[in-house]
Amino acid sequence: MRRTSFGPRCLALTGAALLLAAGGTAAPAASAAAEPGPAPLGHVVPAPASVRPGGDPYEITARTVVRVPPGNREAARAGGYLAGLLRPSTGYRLPVVDSGAAGPGIRLVLDDEGAGAALGAEGYRLSVTARSVTISAREGAGLFHGVQTLRQLLPARAESTVRQPGPWTVAGGVVTDAPRYGYRGAMLDVARHFFTVDQVKRYVDQLALYKYNALHLHLSDDQGWRIAVGSWPRLAAYGGSTQVGGGPGGFYSKDDYREIVRHAASRYLTVVPEIDMPGHTNAALASYARLNCDGVARPLYTGTEVGFSSLCVAKQDTYEFAEDVIGELAVLTPGPYLHIGGDEAHSTSPADYAAFMDRVQPVVARHGKTVIGWHQLAGARPAPGALLQYWGYGRTGAAERARVAAAARAGAGLILSPADRAYLDMKYTKDTPLGLQWAGLVEVRQSYDWDPGGYLTDAPASAVAGVEAPLWTETISTSAQLEYMAFPRLAGIAELGWSPPATHDWASYRGRLAAQGPRWDALGIAYYRSPQVPWPHPSPGLRLGGKGRSRP
Repeated sequence: MRRTSFGPRCLALTGAALLLAAGGTAAPAASAAAEPGPAPLGHVVPAPASVRPGGDPYEITARTVVRVPPGNREAARAGGYLAGLLRPSTGYRLPVVDSGAAGPGIRLVLDDEGAGAALGAEGYRLSVTARSVTISAREGAGLFHGVQTLRQLLPARAESTVRQPGPWTVAGGVVTDAPRYGYRGAMLDVARHFFTVDQVKRYVDQLALYKYNALHLHLSDDQGWRIAVGSWPRLAAYGGSTQVGGGPGGFYSKDDYREIVRHAASRYLTVVPEIDMPGHTNAALASYARLNCDGVARPLYTGTEVGFSSLCVAKQDTYEFAEDVIGELAVLTPGPYLHIGGDEAHSTSPADYAAFMDRVQPVVARHGKTVIGWHQLAGARPAPGALLQYWGYGRTGAAERARVAAAARAGAGLILSPADRAYLDMKYTKDTPLGLQWAGLVEVRQSYDWDPGGYLTDAPASAVAGVEAPLWTETISTSAQLEYMAFPRLAGIAELGWSPPATHDWASYRGRLAAQGPRWDALGIAYYRSPQVPWPHPSPGLRLGGKGRSRP
């Protein structure tokens, strides 16, 4: 269930108005005053697996160079990314040079045989001395994640796009880090309200800062179809022509989608496309009469109710549609996953639902992808290797939870997205001007304070592939609104997916989270200043420059 009614004022609130309407104050710019010293080595989000502080700090100066192994494209890409982040704020040249690990400066090292081999595909080691900062990893993803840690250890003003005063120091010591889970996703619903390519890319950049590695795009629903399908052109041209509230909607051309995939890959995020079936399909049923059992096209829909639509399970047209859509989307998507939805199919009988999934899951496999479905797929017969995305919450019935746990014991993997913990569209408090509350009010501590490994009783902890933070957009239509609902909860879900259970501690986390506030100010992120978090008292001074631009 993902529905409620809402007033038109929700969609009119942006930026500082969001904070004022919520009873807070707009977050002013952070101070550029000199810090008492560099940030403690482990004072980042997500919490690193191991931190060994000690030794003199390193200072980035006008003489600093970024050193990468000769001829290594992955390291050169990470080095170029880091230099591009820091050049505007420091004013330094920060040349990226092919010189290997020798010499002072910031050094990026790919090591697939020595210590780096034990870090896995995404792990890294960050070593800081007075002479150098060295990030070593087995693969490019690890280097990139290490860069994000280094970025957070620098003052927040490092995020500015205009020159700021130094110093730019990093505390001495060693961080050794690798993720708890291999899947750490965030979902963006672009079907209820459409978001442009640039808006999606901005969100990708924000996810990258917290080491997310999957962007789940909810590309179709009752209110809109958002991806061009060459063999079924009316899906996008007509089914994508509206959105909640009756706005103009929109859709991604294949080149648009490729650009999102390319940008996400440059930040080491895999795009997971979702075509929700057999329910949540009114946009498709409106586009093609032959997808309806009675052969009559449905009217376009701009409301927020759920559960009323269904593909016609008995018709061969339905499976031609599924084959064509999945096939074209699979070609566009280099990642291993394709999400087929499967939730809230209230207008599909249980027998028809199972029959539909029996025919559609093999289509996904034929096109070389692994099935992901919402946890209702457990009521059918999940394909071997399928991942079930659990969105149940405190009031979810015992029988439904038991079905999911049984499927996990039988070999299905789990992605945890409990609605009363991980859904970023839930209101923080009753006064939150945006969002829904059918799963309850979800303040920052509520969102953070749970363990994915033990959340589903009777499901083996080994079945948990990871976590995901979904953001449904019934009440959200701008980037400022999106950010207000996502931040700060997005950072907490990232920590649950990355950090080892031993680091999980609310008191520690709220202090590290508070330190992110000035960074979000510098990045132009319109976040919710929760009273549960001891945010620093901001003061004027930081010049934002090109506020909120998409980073290179």
